[in-house]
Amino acid sequence: MASSGSRTSVSVRVSFASLCFAFCIAPCAGLATAQAAAAAAPPAAAQKVLIDSDPGTDDALAILLAIYSPELDVKGISIVAGNVTAEMGFDDALRVLSLVNRCDIPVARGAEKPLLQPLVTGTYWNGANGLGGAETPPSKCQGDRRFGPDLIIDLVHQYPNEITIIPIGPLTNVALAVRKDPSIVPLVKGVVLMGGSISGGNVNGAAEYNIYQDPEAASIVFNAGWPVTMVGLDVTEKAAILPADADKLDQSGGPIAHFAATVARYQIKLGEASGGGAVHDALAVGAVIDPTLLQTKFLRVDVETGGEFARGETVANRFGTVEKNVPAGDHRDTVGLTKTQPNVHVGVGVDSRRFIDMLVGRLSGK
Repeated sequence: MASSGSRTSVSVRVSFASLCFAFCIAPCAGLATAQAAAAAAPPAAAQKVLIDSDPGTDDALAILLAIYSPELDVKGISIVAGNVTAEMGFDDALRVLSLVNRCDIPVARGAEKPLLQPLVTGTYWNGANGLGGAETPPSKCQGDRRFGPDLIIDLVHQYPNEITIIPIGPLTNVALAVRKDPSIVPLVKGVVLMGGSISGGNVNGAAEYNIYQDPEAASIVFNAGWPVTMVGLDVTEKAAILPADADKLDQSGGPIAHFAATVARYQIKLGEASGGGAVHDALAVGAVIDPTLLQTKFLRVDVETGGEFARGETVANRFGTVEKNVPAGDHRDTVGLTKTQPNVHVGVGVDSRRFIDMLVGRLSGK
């Protein structure tokens, strides 16, 4: 039952809206905009997240899944160069947010290249426009003027111990944020990233793209000291979106569902998953929404930053030990084992159908 104070508040709002309708058209439009933004706002209990992205086909699906999941409250999106240039990724993110009428979410352009190596974009993997050929109207949204890493820093300090960072591109922005302000590390609730693999790469035999793109940044993020979950190829390549799923999205109607279906078909055409397409980045978002989607192992993971064939590989220590070797005359002798300190929760299994049903179900009819 509402209190008398609540009834008074409702009465005041109704009276104000009536006056607005009768006497001031422009303020009324402003009120409608504010009400629409309030309607789009997630529940108070929703988990606050910041997405660091290089849109990107599967990035677009990841952003849509986050926005249409009541469990999450997207506080910001920082853009990093990767799948596309930072400029194109910035524009694509704004187009996606405009499509879903969420211009209230700040989008900040970040690093334009990796820390130590040239940028390698992926037209083959994402199409010329970065969105797999899916068309959107020009964006109505305005970007945030802050540098991407500064947006990360600001949001972590604004919501201490509440923000989960979801990096779904190269880790340059997140590493730069840690370098600039290490005090954010203990204030971050967790980092759930799409990247890496402990069973081979997709750029080459060893490395997954997001880590390969900036291994030095990945090493900083993996070793910062915060909780890290790695949603890598070991699980994303098992979570296939199928042609029937894309058809279901299309048949459900709505511009957002049609956009998602077009992107999904581009992923399916690439054939990165058995019988369908891998929507890698969306699974990282799914794992934040429902951690039971993944089975993980807590392992020591190091990033190879050198080497001719293995640069960018995420090297996991399966047994949690390394040999202890000591000098013994003209050679060295193994005298025991030294335990390693695990640093990453590595995704090793996934309930793939449940995840795809979540993704399709939440975007259908939109």
